[in-house]
Amino acid sequence: MALALRGSSRQSFSHAQKALESSLSGSSAIDAANISQDFFGIAVTLDSSLALRRSLSDPSREPQEKIHLVQSLFSSKFKSKNSETVIAVLVSQRWSTPRDLADVAEWLAVSAQAFAAEQAGNLERLEEELFRFSRVISSNPDLRTFLASSTADLEGKTGLIHSLLEGKVAPQTLELILQVALHPRGRNIEAGLSEFAQAASDRRNQVIAHVRTAQELSSTQVDTLKKSLAEQVGRNVRLNVEVDPTILGGVSIRFADELIDGSLASRLAQAGRELTV
Repeated sequence: MALALRGSSRQSFSHAQKALESSLSGSSAIDAANISQDFFGIAVTLDSSLALRRSLSDPSREPQEKIHLVQSLFSSKFKSKNSETVIAVLVSQRWSTPRDLADVAEWLAVSAQAFAAEQAGNLERLEEELFRFSRVISSNPDLRTFLASSTADLEGKTGLIHSLLEGKVAPQTLELILQVALHPRGRNIEAGLSEFAQAASDRRNQVIAHVRTAQELSSTQVDTLKKSLAEQVGRNVRLNVEVDPTILGGVSIRFADELIDGSLASRLAQAGRELTV
């Protein structure tokens, strides 16, 4: 999940990450899932109120005043006591824009859900299932239109997703898919799923590469490409490979829906050439 943070928000995000990791340390999968739900609720509330976002990101207000405000709004609703500690750190920081506060709250929610998956032995499964469901959405226009509709009721979307996925995917996968469908925050569903998958992958210092090829890759080619990309970007790489005959030949490589700068683009092109040698 790529956060385009600038200025003071970058350092504030780092403090929020550390607060979350401290709260998650020693936590069970259940408590981590509760923290996740708490922060998804915070993100939804922040998205619904510009006045609240501005109040909580106002640098002229004392941190303790902002902490008192969020405690009065959320403490009685929290499923996990640990959420109180993390939200206090979150609102105590300085934010470049009010929007950053909501974006980071959502990131914390996804990361906590990924921790829950990790504790349950489902982290790799979570990443794979989010990718697979995004492919299902892309290939099913009717389903995509319904889930993206702003007029469809939330209960109907929830019921459909449960009927399609409950018992077939990890509980953490189901929760994240529901969040993207019910609260897209201006994204299309595929983009939201991709961002959530990357946030989950961040737990292993890993980036996700979306690879499109004209023909299915052999296991040897997949291993070669993964190794080459990891060397080029300096991090572990998870490959999501999609066979797309429309590209005719070669490979197309994209990282987590992020804009690739020229230097990285050339290195990725080199990795693709190594694959075809």
